Amino acid sequence: MMVTGTGGQGLITILQIISEAAMIEGYDIKTSELHGLSQRGGSVEVYIRFGKKVYSPLIPQGKADLIMGLEAQEALKGVYFANPKTTFLINENIIPIPLKKPLTKNEISNSLKKISKNVFMIPAKEICREKLGTEVVAGTYLLSWAVFKKIIPLEALSVLKALKKVIPPKHLELNIKTFELAKE
Repeated sequence: MMVTGTGGQGLITILQIISEAAMIEGYDIKTSELHGLSQRGGSVEVYIRFGKKVYSPLIPQGKADLIMGLEAQEALKGVYFANPKTTFLINENIIPIPLKKPLTKNEISNSLKKISKNVFMIPAKEICREKLGTEVVAGTYLLSWAVFKKIIPLEALSVLKALKKVIPPKHLELNIKTFELAKE
């Protein structure tokens, strides 16, 4: 799978949670990350492959099972890795690019549906802000939603254990509430 977004959205944390959950379940895991100007809100991409035996973290062209976009426009970067069976799970959040007109949710969704019919646009940022008082856990919400919908082949209990191991104690309660919210 590939996770795309911008700096500060927690992509590296999502990568660590998935990796830890996969390790709990006994999978071989390989990961890679690309985060050039991430500290300044720039693009971030992380790649995760897990299975019985994995030789490379890189996803071959057209071979992604899941592309998760924590920012809607960034999800379009996953098209290179997509095929008709790829699932796109996208936070509806759109961060404007300076000096460019942002794409709309419909434009993004329609573009992705030309490649795959498995496109889920989720208002994770708004759900988390409304139900939890903060949008910072939108990535945890999307990941948890994907686990409960069986989009990611990991058990919910493994992801919960991984959350408890990866998330610092001062943020753990909020992330567990987010995990539970996604179950609803």
